[in-house]
Amino acid sequence: MSQRSSILVAGKSGQLARCLAEEAALRGVPLMSAGRPELDLADAESVERAVAAVAPRAIVNAAAYTAVDKAEAEPALAFAINEAGAARLAGAAARHGVPFVHVSTDYVFDGASERPYREDDTPAPLNVYGRSKLAGEIAVRNACPSSLVLRTSWLYSRFSGNFVTSMLRLSSTHDRVRVVDDQHGAPTATADLARAILDIVERLAAAEGKAGRGGVFHLTASGETSWHGFAAAIFAGWARRGHTVPVIEPISTVDYPTAARRPPNSRLDCGKIAQTFGVRLPPWQASLDRCLDDLAGAEAEARAC
Repeated sequence: MSQRSSILVAGKSGQLARCLAEEAALRGVPLMSAGRPELDLADAESVERAVAAVAPRAIVNAAAYTAVDKAEAEPALAFAINEAGAARLAGAAARHGVPFVHVSTDYVFDGASERPYREDDTPAPLNVYGRSKLAGEIAVRNACPSSLVLRTSWLYSRFSGNFVTSMLRLSSTHDRVRVVDDQHGAPTATADLARAILDIVERLAAAEGKAGRGGVFHLTASGETSWHGFAAAIFAGWARRGHTVPVIEPISTVDYPTAARRPPNSRLDCGKIAQTFGVRLPPWQASLDRCLDDLAGAEAEARAC
């Protein structure tokens, strides 16, 4: 990749922004992560200032309102960030003539399909978060027609605030854990997604000025499971690393009411991105093992200090 300028990542403290920064550092790729207040998606002037100051080679939007249940009570804020803010950033990318990658979600679908969703399937989000992300996809494509919208699902990493770290936290305080077993998807390691995004950005930058570089794509780990299956794999892996884990009980969605409805089927067909960019993510079980190794290593280091 050319060293002409940095990749600008909107977002700084989230798990995707952090994984992008780590992967870029490993590759020796210049990358600048910017969050509030220097880059605030709700502030049009801050967006333009940040883009102008970095003069990036490409822009990745890893910033979003992701509090799915809280969004039911804060729809205006969710749309302000996920729709209007994303559009501002996409518009800035268009004005500066650089590739733009926008990260979206499986929650744009209602989960009623019996097969994995393809990019041309009709979205029908069940909750405010999903509606705000779908509105963001449309706004981004309108503001920057060459943008690449990347839908993914069930992200996790060694950083806090995701399903893996939540399950491990519960394992230290609970003897029994109940987890939904009738919602299915592909647990996707954020580190894998970050590597793929940087690969794609390189391809987009190399094809600058050529038609057909954008569009909507699905990208998740290979394989599928339920939230219960995911939790069972987490606890089994943690037990193999010498930890005590709780008994896990499968329950149905109706037994675990939440403010926001979730799609029962979050599986995404990733054939299009494999054909277009040659990108395939590893099986979720292998990536989960690597994440658990990282978490166990960090825990051991903390105990030694």
